[in-house]
Amino acid sequence: MALPYDEVRKKIAEAESITILSHINPDADALGTALGIYQLLSCNHKGKKIEVVNASKVLPRYLDFLPHYKKIKHKMDYKEGLVITCDSGSPDRLGFDVSGRELINIDHHQSNTNYGTVNIVLPKLASSSQAAYVLFKELYRIDRSAATCFYTALLSDTRYFTTSSVTAEVLDVAKAFVVAGADPAFVAQNLTQRKPLSAFRILQRALASLSLHHEARVASLYVTKEDIAASGATVPDMDGIVEYARELATVEIACFVMELEEGLRISLRSKSVDVSKVAKAFGGGGHKVAAGFTVSYAEGVTIDQMIGSILEKIEAFRLLG
Repeated sequence: MALPYDEVRKKIAEAESITILSHINPDADALGTALGIYQLLSCNHKGKKIEVVNASKVLPRYLDFLPHYKKIKHKMDYKEGLVITCDSGSPDRLGFDVSGRELINIDHHQSNTNYGTVNIVLPKLASSSQAAYVLFKELYRIDRSAATCFYTALLSDTRYFTTSSVTAEVLDVAKAFVVAGADPAFVAQNLTQRKPLSAFRILQRALASLSLHHEARVASLYVTKEDIAASGATVPDMDGIVEYARELATVEIACFVMELEEGLRISLRSKSVDVSKVAKAFGGGGHKVAAGFTVSYAEGVTIDQMIGSILEKIEAFRLLG
């Protein structure tokens, strides 16, 4: 796929202001990609108004080592101008109204709705930061700070280079980031050795809810609002809990349900089958082996009913053969 380098360069040059957005409840790929782009634009377009914004009030604390982390705003100050979105499959995941805006959409989710004026959507890539790198390396020199942000995003979204999306090209890109100045040991230490106590407390409660279905080929976990309040956990503290269920030897599909104030949030994982089909059936999306969706309380669905509905979709789509 030939990327529209000239069009992107022109839109950035002509923009009076630029707002960089990532999806609500952001992970390392979303924030790492956004902050890497912020670094490149702020260094190469001094004097231009540039902001990096995320609608979520609580951000992953373990990512505070990333350059410019403290510059992330929670509201958009520039009401006009160019918008660059990162790692968001649809505009409703941004938490802001961006209708009518010039928009560069950078993502790697196959479920992306191509909602941008320019769409850099590359589903075969391992992370949105890799998509951003493929685009911006032709426009700017990738410096140490940008490389650190992009490498962090890539390392996290490949689960430390263990997912099926890891190819020789992905490892070459990781090497390019390291050559540009990213420190693998420093990044890995921050991603793996800075968990708050609340993350362990909520994990304990989630594991206590573990149930097996379909001859132990499907596993489900959940946490209630009471669990979250008692443990003091935030949404970022629950990142990765669903992976514990997928790691069981017999399990092919894992689902994790979080009962949040705004509704139920569901994460789906598999070892090989396409769980994005299930997510799409509930209005969500994602990748073949990692997908998710949310359900509002207005729909009147309990945690048990949600898990039951997911099991029904797994059967209906014949995901287990």
